[in-house]
Amino acid sequence: MQHPGPPASDEAAPHENGFFIPDLCAPPAVFLAVLLAQLVVLLHVLALGPLAAFDWRALGTGSFFVQWNTLLCIALICRMRGRLLPMTPATATAVCLVLVLVVSTLSSVLVYRFYPLLGPQSGGLLDWVLRNALLALILAATVLRYAYLQQRVAFQQRSELQLRLDALRARIRPHFLFNTLNSIASLIAVQPDLAEQAIEDVAELFRAALSSGDRDSSLGEECHLCELYLKIEQLRLRDRLAVAWEIDPSLKAVALPALLLQPLVENAVYHGISQLPKGGEVSIRAWRESSMLHVEVQNPLPQRAVNRSGGNRMALDNIRQRLDAQYRASASLRVGARENVYSARISIPLERGLTS
Repeated sequence: MQHPGPPASDEAAPHENGFFIPDLCAPPAVFLAVLLAQLVVLLHVLALGPLAAFDWRALGTGSFFVQWNTLLCIALICRMRGRLLPMTPATATAVCLVLVLVVSTLSSVLVYRFYPLLGPQSGGLLDWVLRNALLALILAATVLRYAYLQQRVAFQQRSELQLRLDALRARIRPHFLFNTLNSIASLIAVQPDLAEQAIEDVAELFRAALSSGDRDSSLGEECHLCELYLKIEQLRLRDRLAVAWEIDPSLKAVALPALLLQPLVENAVYHGISQLPKGGEVSIRAWRESSMLHVEVQNPLPQRAVNRSGGNRMALDNIRQRLDAQYRASASLRVGARENVYSARISIPLERGLTS
């Protein structure tokens, strides 16, 4: 039950060709750049001769010169980031490469003229400048190409995730819609107030399902949507559907991806309770364990377990994809059956917000 994603038009172009140069103002990016530059210097010194004759002087002078250029380029690109943002990838790449070329050239000239200890042991100024400029351009182009490919992979993953989210929003079970309408129709004559309330619940549930998937939700909001869904299903299942809630009130404000819990509750009703002649109880629990939030949905299984392929597997795979995209490996969805009870447990870190 999800709304269609953005149309495949020119509006998607800015996202597809978005700014790919890393945020060099951030400490992790600076650390990685410095580490990469140091590894390049180390490889260069190791290639000069045997390990027994390792040239520590070359390592020291080379590290100083390379790190000087690296940090200067990082600082300049960081300051220019606002101007680079509206540029196309080709233009932004060209500007960065020109900047690296200028910095390496000026640094090489200054070192050759005023700091001969850091300069070349042989060869003239032109050879020194050209060699350093060429190496700097090759390294910068390699890093920018890697950053561009990373951005493309991230965009493709977001696109695939959005398609999955759109498919989940578009998946309205016909049995749920038809049975709900039939239940409401049967109540209009005998219990018009209850029928009116059911229509309002359906409208609110569909409004939430069809709203934008870009905004985050909370555990409290997710539980409210589940309550609406269960109230609607109880019109049909009546006493066959019992619900047990065990939610820590202090956790209701915890941020969650929208429509993360309702598909699990829907599966519990559709694949569990509705398959049992006497029905059963859906248990929804949420608790804190160390720095993790755990949300678990349990339901009884029929004696002959139904085939859990199709929509159930699609919803579970979709939830796993969303957890991986927003929390990486720190979140998980575990499902399984034990003693005729099927459980699905979501675990997410409490100390972190949603990741992009």
